[in-house]
Formats: sequence, structure tokens, C-alpha cells
Amino acid sequence: MSSITEGNAGQYGDSRKLAARARLHTEYTIAETGWFPWVAAQLPLKPADRVLDVGCGPAWFWAATAGLLPENLQLTLADLSPGMVDEAVARCGALPFGSVRGCRADAAALPFEDGAFDLVIAMHMLYHLPDPAAGIAEMARVLKPGGFLAVTTNGIGNMREIYRLTTVFGSAPTDPAAVAFGYDAAEQMMRTQFGNVAMSQYPASMRITEPEDVFLALTSYPPGEGAGEPQLSGFRRAIADAFRQGSGALDVSKETGLFLSRKTA
Repeated sequence: MSSITEGNAGQYGDSRKLAARARLHTEYTIAETGWFPWVAAQLPLKPADRVLDVGCGPAWFWAATAGLLPENLQLTLADLSPGMVDEAVARCGALPFGSVRGCRADAAALPFEDGAFDLVIAMHMLYHLPDPAAGIAEMARVLKPGGFLAVTTNGIGNMREIYRLTTVFGSAPTDPAAVAFGYDAAEQMMRTQFGNVAMSQYPASMRITEPEDVFLALTSYPPGEGAGEPQLSGFRRAIADAFRQGSGALDVSKETGLFLSRKTA
């Protein structure tokens, strides 16, 4: 069945559909530290490091954390979508990086030399690949000895209170991203490739107070996107029931983590 992990060309030609899903996290997350600053604090970066962001999307991460990172980073923004690359470069070009360049690239066939980067980051994108292990192997190839790969993804219990509502579309009541490439897969594949991996889980939850934001997020990709009116009406009823049971709010658990591996020298 189609899901958020498929149909990349339609989903990620630009950032509009992604923004509908991101709104849930930006508006309703409860945490001491925001997601992007938290990730930035985990990265073992040094001034002037060469950094590759694979599946960079619209580069919201770099825009949010530019002032928190070491100076003079040499940033390469890569994505399969040329629209995303253009948006990412436009967003980051005026920010305080040493350099910013964009590149349309397939994560499983990166157009870079061996050992070209000090750090490679892949944030919530490996579940889009038909073979995530091949993507991890490519990222390892372009890392210099001693360099780091940072990967973010979700656990199987992520946002279960929301995903159980999507059963009206015939979907499983679990995060499709975590099913495709969740915690267990990240741990196994990165350890197999590098021989080491460390995992940190982001301490956060959500309290959603606007039902329409749930509707828009879960209908921004198949099977909610393109569903017929009977299913959409049933989905709205399920959302309304969940908010009614929560006295006007929907409390949601989060399982989102960062996995870090070092390439041996």
C-alpha cells in the first residue's frame, strides 16, 4: 500500500506537503530543547568541517541551527529533488557557513569521491530508499577515515495515537517510516557497516489542540491523499472522537532518535 515512504517525486518536488506534516512537530511538540537544536548538539563537528546532508529537503535544519554550529562549515546539500536543492541553497546561501553548494544526487549512488567529507547526515530519509543498507554503504564510502555518519529516524511507537486513526484508510496503526527503517534497522545496518553505533532518543511528546492540523498532515500523502469522501468523512469522525476523549486535545507519544557511527581510521 502507498505511504509516506513511497512516491518521492510527487511528495518532495517542493516542501509544501512536507510542511503540512512538519507543522504538527513545530506547533505541538513539548520539549526542553527544540528538535533541530537538539540534533545540532549531538553532531561531532569542528570548524571548517566538510559536511554532506543527504536528502537535505528544504534545509530547515541548517537555517534553524546555523548560529549554533562551528564556524566555516563547508556544506553540501544533496537531494534527489532538484526543487528541494534549489530551495535549500536559496535558504542557506546567506547564512554564516564557509561555503554552500547544492547537488542533485541519488543517495545510493552519490557523485562524490571517496573520503570527501568529515560528516554525513541523513535526517529522516533512509526509509525512502528501496535498499537503505546500500545508502548507508555509499555514505560510508564518501566519509574520510575517522569521519561520522549521523542518521535520524523514528521508533515503531512513534505517534501511535495519531497513526491508529489512519486505519480508516486501511493503513496499519503504526508510523510507516518506522516500519520501513526504524530503530532496529538503523542499529543493525549501521553497526554492520561501521562496527559501532551510538543512539540517543529525543526527549519529547506532543499535545495537539487543533484537529484540522491532524487531518491535513495525514492526508498529505497516500493513502489519505486521494482518499474518497466516505473515507475522509470517517477520518474526520475518528479525529473528532479522539479529541473528544482527550477533552479537546490529543496527547501523542514520540519516538525519534539519532544514530551516530564513526568510520574507522
